[in-house]
Amino acid sequence: MGARKLRILYQEAAPSTFIGASNFFELAVAVALILFGIDSGATLATVVGVLVEVPVMLHFVSIMKRNKAKFQFGTGSDLNT
Repeated sequence: MGARKLRILYQEAAPSTFIGASNFFELAVAVALILFGIDSGATLATVVGVLVEVPVMLHFVSIMKRNKAKFQFGTGSDLNT
């Protein structure tokens, strides 16, 4: 939604959703391991969170593919949206 309001083209908006969804997961796992140890529930929860990342990313792909037309700017029909 923010990318569309900023009129960012599809080629740049689609990857930004993936970056936003996956940002810092690897860092979160490393920090959880260091702070809580390998046997901690917090570390387990962090690792499971990373495993959830893949289906979320695939869902974002399908959303962006369905909405590709909304990121085509410059034509007369979408200048007022």
